[in-house]
Amino acid sequence: MPVWALGLNHHTAPLDLRGRFAFAIDQVAPTLQGLRAAFQRQPEATLLSTCNRTEIYCAGERAEVDHTLDWLARSGGVSPESLRDHTYTLQDGDAARHAFRVASGLDSMVLGEPQILGQMKDAVRAADEAGAMGTTLHQLFQRSFAVAKEVRTSTEVGSHSISMAAAAVRLASQIFEDLGEIRVLFVGAGEMIDLAVTHFAAKKPKAMAIANRTLERGERLASRFGAEVMPLSELPQRLGEFDAVISCTASTLPIIGLGAVERALKQRRRRPMFMVDLAVPRDIEPEVKQLQDVYLYTVDDLARVVQTGKDSRQAAVAEAEVIIDEGVQNFLHWMKQRATVPLIQQLNAQADQWRAVELARARKLLAKGESVEAVLETLSRGLTQKMLHGAMAELHGSQADQLDSTAQTVSRMFLRGQAPRDPNGL
Repeated sequence: MPVWALGLNHHTAPLDLRGRFAFAIDQVAPTLQGLRAAFQRQPEATLLSTCNRTEIYCAGERAEVDHTLDWLARSGGVSPESLRDHTYTLQDGDAARHAFRVASGLDSMVLGEPQILGQMKDAVRAADEAGAMGTTLHQLFQRSFAVAKEVRTSTEVGSHSISMAAAAVRLASQIFEDLGEIRVLFVGAGEMIDLAVTHFAAKKPKAMAIANRTLERGERLASRFGAEVMPLSELPQRLGEFDAVISCTASTLPIIGLGAVERALKQRRRRPMFMVDLAVPRDIEPEVKQLQDVYLYTVDDLARVVQTGKDSRQAAVAEAEVIIDEGVQNFLHWMKQRATVPLIQQLNAQADQWRAVELARARKLLAKGESVEAVLETLSRGLTQKMLHGAMAELHGSQADQLDSTAQTVSRMFLRGQAPRDPNGL
C-alpha cells in the first residue's frame, strides 16, 4: 500500500498563503471526512496543521498525489497550479523520512523544538477519532514518535534551542531598556501564549493582561502568573495601555485592525508599541507594520532570531539523521512484509481446504471400520503429498538455467536448518 504526503511550510510558502490552509484541531475531523469523500476509494488520511506547516499524509491502493493537491487547492480557494509552486510531495520512504524529521524537530523553524511532537500526536489522535486512520498510517506515526524520542534522548539536537516565545522576549529587550517597566498584553490562551507568558513573566514586567474569547480559559492561565484577565471585546478600547502585545489565536480573520492600533498610538502619544503576531492566519492586519512607532513581527520575522546557535548543533543533526535513516529502513521493511499479507492469507486458506478434505476422507474410512492407525497413515500421507506437490512440480518443470535457483528456494522452504544434499552424491 503506497504512502504519500503533500504539504506546504515556512520553507516553501509565504505566511499569507499558509494562512489559507490553517486548520484548528476541531476542524481536522470534518476536513478529513471531506478529503476522503473526494476519493473513489477512501484512503487512510491524517492532517497536520501548525503555524509553520500544513501537511496531509495518506495511504491507499495507489498514490493519488494530484488528486490530493486538487482537493487542498479547492479548500483554500486557490488554483492547483499556483499551489503546486509552494508545495512538496513525497512518497513511501521519502514520506516516512519527512514525517520522522518533522516529529524530531529537524524540519522546524526552531531546530529541535519539542512542541511539534505534541502537535503531531494531537493530529493523529484527531484522525483516529474521525475514523481516518488505518494500519499503515498508524505504523508510520507510531514509528515517528519512537524515532523522535530516540533523537531527543540520544542527541543534542534540542539543547539550547531558542523558542518563538524566547525570541519575542529577546526582540522586546532590544526595543525597551527595561522589560520590568513595560505592560504586556497577551491575546489568546493556547499553548503558544502559555509559553510566551512564561518567558515574559521571568522578566517581571510591570503588568500583564490576558485577553481571550473564553474568559474561563484566560483566567486559568492568568491565575498562574498574577495577570489581569479581560474579554476580547475590550481589546480595541484598552490596546493603548500596553507597550507590548503578543497575539496567537485560532481566528480566521485579523482581530487587531489598523484603525485600532492608530487610535492606540494617539492615546500613547506616540510611545512605541512592540507587537508579535504568532498566529497563522494573521491576528494583526499586516498594514500595521507600516505605522511609525510600531514594531510588528510575525512568525516568519522571528526566523532569523531562532536560528542562533543552529550551526553549533549540526553535528547533533547528523547523528539524528542516522537514527532517522534506520527508522525509514525499518518502516520500508514492514511495508514489504505487509505486501505479503494477501499471499499469506491465501496460503492459510489453501492449507485449511486441504485439511478439510483429508479430515472428511479420514472420517469416511473410520466409519467403514478401518483401523485408526491405517486412517492416520492415510491422513498424514495425503496432507504431505498436497503440501509437497507444488514444490515437486516446480523442480521437475524448471528449465536448466533456473533449476539451481528453484532448488535453493525449495530447500529454504522445506529443509530449514539442514544442509542440502549434493545432487551428484558427493
